[in-house]
Amino acid sequence: MALADTTHGAPEILDPRKTKAVLAAVGISLVAVISAVSGLNIALPDMARETGATQTQLTWIVDAYTVVFAGLLFFAGALGDRYGRKKLLLIGLAIFGIGAAAGFVTTDPTQLMVVRMVMGLGASAIMPTTLSVITTSFPEEERPRAIGVWVGLAGGGAVFGLVASALLLEWFAWESFFALNVVLAIVASVAVTAVVPTSVDAEPPALDVVGGLLSLVAIASLVFGIINAPDQGWTDPVTLAALAGGLVAGVLFVLWELRRPQPLLDPRLFLIRRFSAGTLTIAVQFFASFGFFFIVTQYLQYVTGRSALEAAVSLLPLPIVMIPTARNAPRLAQRIGFRRVAPVGLAITAAGFFLLSRLDLNTPYWFFALGVALFGLGMGLAGTPATTAVTAALPMSKQGVASAVNDTAREMGSAFGIAILGAVLNQAYRDAMAPVVGKLPAQVAERVLGSIAFTASPAVANMGTAGQALVQQARDAFVTGVASAVFVGCIVLAVAAVAVFLLAGPEPEKAQA
Repeated sequence: MALADTTHGAPEILDPRKTKAVLAAVGISLVAVISAVSGLNIALPDMARETGATQTQLTWIVDAYTVVFAGLLFFAGALGDRYGRKKLLLIGLAIFGIGAAAGFVTTDPTQLMVVRMVMGLGASAIMPTTLSVITTSFPEEERPRAIGVWVGLAGGGAVFGLVASALLLEWFAWESFFALNVVLAIVASVAVTAVVPTSVDAEPPALDVVGGLLSLVAIASLVFGIINAPDQGWTDPVTLAALAGGLVAGVLFVLWELRRPQPLLDPRLFLIRRFSAGTLTIAVQFFASFGFFFIVTQYLQYVTGRSALEAAVSLLPLPIVMIPTARNAPRLAQRIGFRRVAPVGLAITAAGFFLLSRLDLNTPYWFFALGVALFGLGMGLAGTPATTAVTAALPMSKQGVASAVNDTAREMGSAFGIAILGAVLNQAYRDAMAPVVGKLPAQVAERVLGSIAFTASPAVANMGTAGQALVQQARDAFVTGVASAVFVGCIVLAVAAVAVFLLAGPEPEKAQA
């Protein structure tokens, strides 16, 4: 039975019997978007070997998606409020699928960056709409559970992307990752067309094109500067210009939004303590998690010698722990309060990261699995209450913007996590290898510094004993980079746990998760 559409005014509150079908449709859409970040990580070693992409280029191929995604989320949320959430969701799925189809026939690293930008454009229209459909259409008593499922899928979708991509790589080339994206986009489009109701904001504000561009420039410039730094240096004029440009664009965005009668994002919203604490929790969690996925999938393949499938299976403790925790976290938050649950979740994640920062060449799997399980427990515990805190802060008619804030926090965290932790890994690896490659031919030395993947090439294998020593030194250097990057993530999580506890403020008489 088709769901009734509401094309004007307040959205229809769905009959509880219909919510499962809608939740499934938006869930598939969400998994498509999230798996497009994580799934590519498992293919990075094969991609680097076959395309010759450097570590910096790999970072950009992954992060070009999240940069565009994060930079346009605010604007996309407003588009959904104005023109219809279902319509925007279908348009986003179409752009996402077309971009993925182009990636399937592309092997040049620069072209792959462009493909990922197109996919990020589509994803920016998909993700905020999935959550706003839940918060505008589900009965009030159903929303916490539905948001819990949404949060679980957001994390579980990351591991789904890893496992599904790894399975494809067992039989096909790395380009098959993009075929998975196309299939998910098609399935999601069919499901959305069939069951998702249409809704729009009864009084949509004027579109803020300037604000949308400033947010994109701010995020893209900062990420560019961070990724560029390990190769060109932190004092390189291009690096400094990018970082300064990003900061200036960020300040201009805030000033511009403060002056608008109907801002794309009202910075004054962050004066609401629970809203700010929830946003910070989400951003830091995804900073750590997607930075970690980018790093650990390479560690598992380059250092421990696992296949793509074995690497993906190694991460299964994460969704096994996280998904049930995320579903039950709302009840715990209602009982003891967001201020207690979120910081504890961040602290548990930090503990997992501390264990994972001890990884070396011979770390036993049980130790790795324990760190990943703690990571999943903390993510599940803090994620749902944080998402609920953000969406509950705004009225029903502005749930597109509320969802965009929530999702932008996730994607900004992801973008900066991949960029910063990736830069720490790259910098530590290059620093450790610099003395080693001093006696190598300049061209070989640059390739070795550019990526550990080059050490698996015939050119290094033909070096005999010296080549074998170089491979071992590169593995040692890469482990040093992994440990350094994960420890940075641990520190960020620990500091955020304290900040969220202080920022959230005292619990109200009746805690609202």
